[in-house]
Amino acid sequence: MTYKDFGLVNTRAMFADAIKRGYAVPAFNFYNMETLQAICRATTDTHSPVILAVSESAMKYMTPDMLMGMIRGMGFTPGNVALHLDHGGSFEACEKAIKMGFSSVMIDGSKLPLDENIALARRVAEYAHQFDVTVEAELGTLSGIEDENTFSDVSHYTNPADVVRFVRESGIDSLAIAIGTSHGAYKRKNDNEELRFDILAEIARELPEFPLVLHGASSIPQHLVKTINELGGALKDARGIPADQLRRAVSMNICKINVDSDSRLAFTAALRKSFADNPENFDPRKYLTAARENITENCIAEIRDIMNSENKAM
Repeated sequence: MTYKDFGLVNTRAMFADAIKRGYAVPAFNFYNMETLQAICRATTDTHSPVILAVSESAMKYMTPDMLMGMIRGMGFTPGNVALHLDHGGSFEACEKAIKMGFSSVMIDGSKLPLDENIALARRVAEYAHQFDVTVEAELGTLSGIEDENTFSDVSHYTNPADVVRFVRESGIDSLAIAIGTSHGAYKRKNDNEELRFDILAEIARELPEFPLVLHGASSIPQHLVKTINELGGALKDARGIPADQLRRAVSMNICKINVDSDSRLAFTAALRKSFADNPENFDPRKYLTAARENITENCIAEIRDIMNSENKAM
């Protein structure tokens, strides 16, 4: 099976259009039926393109057959939806995803020395391009924890002096960069921290018109954090990347923004509220419907307020 059999597309045309028209394609992570349905409902209602992102741990949780069964069941019309392996940790992980029907893969060799990172990315790109699958790689390291396969205790900003060589020698289609974002719900120590727009500007000058990606860029909506904490949660000092900074990044060649933690917060806030408001309920369909609706609302808000991708579907 190829991704075209599932009504999917790769990211090449998406990113070219995003750069041309000044928006970012949202890359929303999902891990079950409800999160997939919520994302698709939000992007359908806003007429936005979307990248459905799946980490290796999420794939393990759903199982490959169930994952692709859900993708087939969505009945996508070709043109607006890509299925992307997020933070693939090896060539074999990317190869497996491509054979399953993914239209885009990320090979994450960001913790490797530069030459090894280039070599690994080139190997994946050479294989993926045989199947018209697009490839993302990462230069620089983000701190924080997203899941068992996406974590780092340290961060290293992307060196603009390395980006041209990395892209040219690896043959990748998009580049994830590190300019101060991080994984998880604790992205900033205080409200005064700002992304390194000076680094982004220099990278954009070195790679004009080349698709740049921000990982760890969830905004961590404070109303969701508040709901969780008021109903028994413990997310003290959780902070995200402010919407105005993300919008500024989009204006500087960032054409894909990854969002995972925000959806987790929306899901969790809805569950806690449903349990608090309806303690007698034990029907999962009711509280999972609330969670699905909360994610949909949050995705719509981010499409409109951050990505600027509303009505950009091709």
